Amino acid sequence: MGRGAVQPVRILVVDDDPGDVLMIEEALVDSAIEKVIDVVSDGQEAMEFLRREGRHTEAQRPDVILLDLNMPRMDGRQVLGEVKRDEDLRTIPIVVLTTSNADNDIVGSYTLQANAYVTKPIDLDDFNDVVRRIDEFFGRVVVLPKRG
Repeated sequence: MGRGAVQPVRILVVDDDPGDVLMIEEALVDSAIEKVIDVVSDGQEAMEFLRREGRHTEAQRPDVILLDLNMPRMDGRQVLGEVKRDEDLRTIPIVVLTTSNADNDIVGSYTLQANAYVTKPIDLDDFNDVVRRIDEFFGRVVVLPKRG
């Protein structure tokens, strides 16, 4: 079940808040699951990364995307819509990880085919626990599509 000892899980974190990015990275690094973490700070850069454009021509396809909703230039909703409409990218699981618990954001994200919606906890220990659970789920439990 899961990935076994194959390759490290590649995680793309899309978030414009450096503090949240640092907490996500620290929580991910603390787990025993082997992974590679890439970080981009807005939706426009996320699309460049996923399409290997601009300064991201060497980018590797992520196994899962952790996506914030509220970002400058291109927000998470737009990224979600673009990725899920793209024949080459749509199979990448996307976990919306955001501070919003508004019903319209939750419903809107699932309507755009998010694979999961998780609200960022305010408490640091809870935040770490949530990120570790996402990591455990996608790193050990879920069978992910092979990278194209």
